[in-house]
Amino acid sequence: MKVILTEDVKSLGKKGQVVEVSDGYARNFILKKKLGIEANNANMNDLKLQKARDEKEAARQLAAAQEFAKELAEKSVVLKIKAGEGGKTFGSVSSKEIAAAYKEQCGMEVDKKKIQLADAIKTFGVFEVPIKLHPQVMGKLTVKVQEA
Repeated sequence: MKVILTEDVKSLGKKGQVVEVSDGYARNFILKKKLGIEANNANMNDLKLQKARDEKEAARQLAAAQEFAKELAEKSVVLKIKAGEGGKTFGSVSSKEIAAAYKEQCGMEVDKKKIQLADAIKTFGVFEVPIKLHPQVMGKLTVKVQEA
């Protein structure tokens, strides 16, 4: 029996795949637990339409991420931190502080988990901070750290 999986099934396939399984396995496990539906003409047509919708949505999200990456490249964020003796920084700048400063200065939100800092910034200067906006799109934000 051919079955369209509605959820990922370990050792069988991923959501949206059409798989061939025995009739008993399909009736007693896949269909009973609502892990899949029978692969008839109506359900196959629905699957094609759903895949087309998903591809269109993925393309829209990719375009939006690329547009946001261009906006990030044009903008910069200024952060001020205290200076200790000899011009050394007193503390550091983390991704949380960068996200908060971007929201305050540019009026848009960036998820702090998407900001990819290897280590916290502990010196004064200008830094290019990578931000993962989409699995295929990386944006760069210019962060200027100044003495308060």
